[in-house]
Amino acid sequence: MALILAERSSPAPRPTASASFRPVEESTRTELEAAAFRRLLEHLRERADVQNIDLMELAGFCRNCLSRWYAEAAAERGIELSKEQSREIVYGMPYEEFVKRHQTERAVTP
Repeated sequence: MALILAERSSPAPRPTASASFRPVEESTRTELEAAAFRRLLEHLRERADVQNIDLMELAGFCRNCLSRWYAEAAAERGIELSKEQSREIVYGMPYEEFVKRHQTERAVTP
């Protein structure tokens, strides 16, 4: 399946121009953002030991959020993805398989 990158409803603010920064064309910016997104997915797949609940508590999003945003971006472009399909794109495997392999019980502390 091809990777779909969500466009923002409003463009991200551009960094202030400086001697060390030159603005890039929109297509190049999109390519850079897509590359960063692919690297984020790769990193999350490599760090399967990091639980979604920990991501939510520390960063305010998790793998499931990414898969939902991915499916929403696809839907905005007329591409229908099921929840399972978008999760497989983000997790790199079927969700149920990821859970069996990597999800752990959370210890409850008093």
